[in-house]
Amino acid sequence: MKKTQTTNTGYVAFLSLVAAIGGILFGYDTAVISGTVSGVATQFGLDAMQQGWFVGCALIGSIGGVAVAGVLSDRFGRKLTMLLSAVLFTVSAVGCAVCADFTQLVAYRIVGGIGIGVVSIVSPMYISEVAVARWRGALVSLYQLAITVGFLAAYLVNFQILKSAETAVYSSALMQKIWITEMWRGMFGAETLPALLFFIVIFFIPESPRWLVLRGRDARAHVVLERIYRSPELADGEIAAVRGTAAAASQSEWRMLFAPGIRKAVVIGVFIAILGQFMGVNAVLYYGPTIFENAGLSSGDSLFSQVLVGVVNMLTSVLALVIIDRVGRKQLVYWGVSGMILSLLCIGIYFLWGAAWGLSNVFLLVFFLAYIFFCAVSICAVVWVLLSEMYPTRVRGLAMSIAGLALWVGTYLIGQLTPWMLENLTPAGTFFLFAAMCVPYILIIWRAVPETTGRSLEEIEKYWQKDA
Repeated sequence: MKKTQTTNTGYVAFLSLVAAIGGILFGYDTAVISGTVSGVATQFGLDAMQQGWFVGCALIGSIGGVAVAGVLSDRFGRKLTMLLSAVLFTVSAVGCAVCADFTQLVAYRIVGGIGIGVVSIVSPMYISEVAVARWRGALVSLYQLAITVGFLAAYLVNFQILKSAETAVYSSALMQKIWITEMWRGMFGAETLPALLFFIVIFFIPESPRWLVLRGRDARAHVVLERIYRSPELADGEIAAVRGTAAAASQSEWRMLFAPGIRKAVVIGVFIAILGQFMGVNAVLYYGPTIFENAGLSSGDSLFSQVLVGVVNMLTSVLALVIIDRVGRKQLVYWGVSGMILSLLCIGIYFLWGAAWGLSNVFLLVFFLAYIFFCAVSICAVVWVLLSEMYPTRVRGLAMSIAGLALWVGTYLIGQLTPWMLENLTPAGTFFLFAAMCVPYILIIWRAVPETTGRSLEEIEKYWQKDA
């Protein structure tokens, strides 16, 4: 209790907010694609397969980024790896805005995807390692909130550029090209500003104190921890705790992953990461406008509906941030996933019998928004928290990379398979399948995942070691 009373709340919040900016870039880079597909396809004469490659190429980059993020962060530190991601986002945004042809566009999208993969691992990891146990859930949830802010920002930027292109005129030929005649360039290029901001502010935060301890840099770690806890004695205690758990794990990082308890944690992390993607959230975020148009909405109404999805996603993430450390990780999953199942079943019913029953499009929109609400308050908020806190510090980067790799493979698969499922399984069958995939997820959380709310990272590590 003494730790939480003496904690420098403002400083910890500042460190977490800086790392969370990576989530804004993650969300923006992921969501901006929805407003660019038609323009890019028309300009470069893309067929259906090429459009799929355009949408999915960034995900390929993400898989590559997440595969190396853990190794890089464990070797070079969390701070330097976040700097690398900021550079990748900046290069991608500028490159997409000025690229000469489709091949260059794809190359720069892959670069941005690598940045997404890297930051998706390192940012929540950094937050979990500077946060105190009492607030760790809320602070790591800042990262998920930032992702939703990025999603909404992309939707709003796309919408605003589309509207302004109707009347705006620029004297510069390049500006006219980027913002008017080939407005998809402006949609991508707008990411440059937050990317540069992320790059600059990272210089104002310290390295993760837990990583410093593992590298034998106790003096530097002590400075950071003393500023966090406002007590030299508490700083010494944290260093001793990290050293104690590290000493108990004398194996190499890769060998440690295969220790019975840690192996179980890694396998569980992989399953909750990949199953979460097959519960439909990214299908809705990627293909929402297409789904709405298939349901009879106009293109303008479908775009507006997608903006509503982004607003609900962001506001609900704020709610999750407030309650996650009070309600607990597992309870949020139980209630949230139950709501997701109900919403998905109602969406499926709409597509199956909505026309016969005379159901309005409003019915579909309501349950879409309900689905987003339940998803954002549960699995979207909880997954990054769990993945950032369930592994030992010594292998946290490597283990998170493995789980993150599973997550991005699932994201890529669902991105590629959703159009096929909508066509061959029908929209109703697709959403019923998403509902069915929720069941094993909730069972894994119930049976295999401990409640981590309020526990220190070292206490959680001891739980898995005890389970060995």
